[in-house]
Amino acid sequence: MLTSLSIKNYALIENLEVNFTQGFTIITGETGAGKSILLGGLSLILGKRADLSAIKNPEEKCIIEAEFNLEHLNLKALFKSEDLDYDVQTIIRREILPSGKSRAFVNDSPVNLSSLQVLGNQLIDIHSQHETLQLVTNDFQFQVIDALAKNTKNITLYQEQLKHYKDLEKMLEEKILQKSEAVKEHDYNLFLLNELEEANLVSGELQALEEEYETLNNVEEIQERLSHSHQLLDNDQASVLGMLNDLKSNFQSLSQFSENYKNVNERIQSVIIEVDDIFSEIEAFQENLETDPNRLQLVNDKLQVINDLLKKHLVDDVDDLIEIKSDLAQKVLEGESLDEHIEALEKDIAQKAETLNKLSEDIHQKRAKAIPGLIKQLQALLGQLGMPNAQFKIQVQPTETFLPNGKDELSFLFTANKGMAFNELKKAASGGELSRIMLSIKYVLSNYVQLPSIMFDEIDTGVSGEVSNKMAEIMLKMSQNMQVFSITHLPQVAAKGHTHFKVFKDTKKDKTTTNLIQLNHDDRIVEIAQMLGGVEISNSALAHAKQLLN
Repeated sequence: MLTSLSIKNYALIENLEVNFTQGFTIITGETGAGKSILLGGLSLILGKRADLSAIKNPEEKCIIEAEFNLEHLNLKALFKSEDLDYDVQTIIRREILPSGKSRAFVNDSPVNLSSLQVLGNQLIDIHSQHETLQLVTNDFQFQVIDALAKNTKNITLYQEQLKHYKDLEKMLEEKILQKSEAVKEHDYNLFLLNELEEANLVSGELQALEEEYETLNNVEEIQERLSHSHQLLDNDQASVLGMLNDLKSNFQSLSQFSENYKNVNERIQSVIIEVDDIFSEIEAFQENLETDPNRLQLVNDKLQVINDLLKKHLVDDVDDLIEIKSDLAQKVLEGESLDEHIEALEKDIAQKAETLNKLSEDIHQKRAKAIPGLIKQLQALLGQLGMPNAQFKIQVQPTETFLPNGKDELSFLFTANKGMAFNELKKAASGGELSRIMLSIKYVLSNYVQLPSIMFDEIDTGVSGEVSNKMAEIMLKMSQNMQVFSITHLPQVAAKGHTHFKVFKDTKKDKTTTNLIQLNHDDRIVEIAQMLGGVEISNSALAHAKQLLN
C-alpha cells in the first residue's frame, strides 16, 4: 500500500507531503484544482516519462518520492528478477533536473524506467473512465478467470514445462538442419577421412622418412665416403689409429718425467678410445648400408602421399593431419548418429507434450468450472450499478496449440440490453458501461487475489445518485482487502471514505499553488455539503451531508 507521497517543484505543487492509510481514501476538489497534477506526479513514480515543462521552478530540480508497505504483496521474486534490493518499506524516488535529465531510485539504488514500470504495475493501478482498454484484452480476461479458478500454480508449472518444450523443439530444428547439412557433407568428409586413414600417418614420421629417402637415394656416394673414412682410420701404411698409437707410446715414455706429459698421455688415450668408437660405428654403417630400390620407391611414394595431403589440407606437419583426421572422424560419427539424436529428441518432445496436455486440461477444467460463478457475480454487481439486463457469455474452447497460458481460446461476450446480440466487450459496451464492468471485475478479483493499491479517477462520472451510492459501497467493500483511492465529484461516494483529502488552489502574491489537505469530520461535512449544493451552503445541504456521513 502507498503510505506516503512527497512532491516538490512539480507543476503547481511547490511542496506537498501527505501520509495515507489502509482502507478507502477519498480525494475531492473543484475542477481545475489540481487533481490531475497529483495523478501526474504519482505516474512519474510508476515509470512515466518525465516532461521538463512540468518543473514549477526551472532553476531547481523536481523531486517526487513515495513510500510503499509491501508486507502483503508477494514481490520478493520480482525485486530479485529486476536486481533490486527488497525492503518491506520500499521508497521510490524520481528526480527531474533543470537540464531535463531524469533519474529514478528504488531504495536509493538507481533504476531504469523499464524496471520502474514493471515494479509500478504491481504497486498502484490508476484507473479512469477512459482507461478501460485493459478490460477488453484477452490476457486480462484470462487473468480474471484464472484468479477465480485458482490456476496460478498450474499455469506457472505449465509455463515452465512449455519453456522446456520449446527449447526441445528448437534443439530438434537445429538437429534436423544439421542433418540436412551433414547429408551434403557426409560423403566428402568420409572420403577425406578414408584418404587420411589409408595414409597410416604416424606422428613425427615426416623427418624420418625424408632422412631415409636421402640415404637410399645416395647410397653409392655414402658407401664410397664411408670406405674412404675407414681407410683413413685403419691403413697399414699411414692410418690415423696407427699414428695415434705411436703418439701414445711416446708420451707413455715421457710420463715418467713430468706430470704435464702424463696429462697429455691421458688425453691421447681418450682420443684413441673416441676414434676407435668412430671406427666401429663406420664399420656398422658399412655393414647396414645396402642398395634397396624397392624400399626407396616405398619411401618416395609415402612422402609423395604425405606432401600431397599437407598441400591439400593447407598444413605443415603430419601432426596437423592427424588432428584433421580426428576432427573428420568426429564429424562423420556425428553425422551417422544424428538420426539417434533426432529420435531421442522427438521422444522427449512427445513426453513433454503429454505433460503439457495434462496440465492444460486441468487448467481448462478449472476455468470452465469457475466461469458460471464469475458470470453470476458480475451480473449481480452490474444489476446494482444500474445495468439490470447486463449479461455475459464466457466460454473457453480447447485448441491444438500450446499457448502461453494453456490451450484455451477465450470468448468473452457481453450484452447490456435484452434482445441485443452478444458481442465483444469493446463493441458491446459504452465507456461508462466499461467502467462499471471494470469496477465489478476488480471487486471480484479483490476477493481472490491480493491486488495492488487502486486509484479510481472519476470512474463514477455520468452515473445517477443511486448508482453512485452502489459504486461507493462496492469500493468500500474492496477496501477491506486492499487500499482503494477514489477521485470523485459525487457526494454519495465521498461520504463512504475512511479518510478524505481535498485538493485546492491557493493564490498568494500573484503565485498560484496546488495543495492537498486531510479533512476532519466537520471539514468533511462542509465539503460534502458544497458538493451537494454549491459554494453557498444551505442548512438542508448540511443536514444531507451529515446524513450521508452517518
